[in-house]
Amino acid sequence: MRAISCFLAASLLWAASAREEGIAAFEAGRYSVALAKLKEAAKDSHDARAHLFLALTQAAMGDCRTALPNLPATDRLAGLAAAKCYAAIGDEGKAFTTLEELRKRFPNDADVLYLRARLHMKAFNDATLAMFQGAPASYRVHELSAEVLEVQNRYSEAAAEYRKAIELNPAAPDLHYRLGRAILLESHNPEALERAAAEFRAELKLSPEDAACEFQLGQIAQVAGKQAEAKPHFERAVALSPGFVQALIALAKLEPAEKAIPLLKKAVELQPANEGAHYALLTAYRNAGDMQKAAAEKAILDKLQKPAGSEFSEFLKKLGEKPAKQ
Repeated sequence: MRAISCFLAASLLWAASAREEGIAAFEAGRYSVALAKLKEAAKDSHDARAHLFLALTQAAMGDCRTALPNLPATDRLAGLAAAKCYAAIGDEGKAFTTLEELRKRFPNDADVLYLRARLHMKAFNDATLAMFQGAPASYRVHELSAEVLEVQNRYSEAAAEYRKAIELNPAAPDLHYRLGRAILLESHNPEALERAAAEFRAELKLSPEDAACEFQLGQIAQVAGKQAEAKPHFERAVALSPGFVQALIALAKLEPAEKAIPLLKKAVELQPANEGAHYALLTAYRNAGDMQKAAAEKAILDKLQKPAGSEFSEFLKKLGEKPAKQ
């Protein structure tokens, strides 16, 4: 009996040694060595760590179908390996589901976020290629081409692509809005502002409740010095989209303090880190004579420590951002 006990103890010790050697080989990228060692260690059905690293090694060597059943999504390394494996065998649905679970458990993990972004990018590229190959005459091809050109800051070419898309489908929503945006991103001289405004008005004929277009028309009127014309556009933008922070700020700046303060309080509630909203609220409190609340807003601004930018520059940065649906 004692001999059997000694044999079992020696076997467990040897298995543990094989496991640690296998893990060390895995971490050093020597996967063939790791595979051999971990297969030996995994003969112990109770050694969960050996089984986990054996699956990780199999995944690293491309043997995903063998590895996947032993890669628990609750473990960070195993979850990442599982997501890569699902993507490798073409099961993108499970890859994204696994990554979403990992993101919930590890929200700020750089590896999780990187792999998630990489797989989203691949899915986008695959879908784009399929669209260009399968529907080359579609207006969507020109729309997507325009969006890619915008990312590259080639706004004139982007505008030309949006115009081609509009020619193919004049009733498609959002195209006139995006064309107006591209025009403004290229230039904000008076002629460009008028051309952009024409596109936003055309979009409103197709989508009468488009708050973003109302906001842009208000901004354009304001830049042109037409305050009386700007205000109704901002009012409609806020009425259509009560959570549209930039529209709330823009409208508040045209109102007396007693009307501006409620609008700006709502804006800072929606976006507590919005410097422009806090500065406008500070100004409104000061204009109302409430210096204590103005000082409190100044303290918040100091904590935010964001560099100041011109209002029109901020306007241009926000051109592509439509408010969330209410």
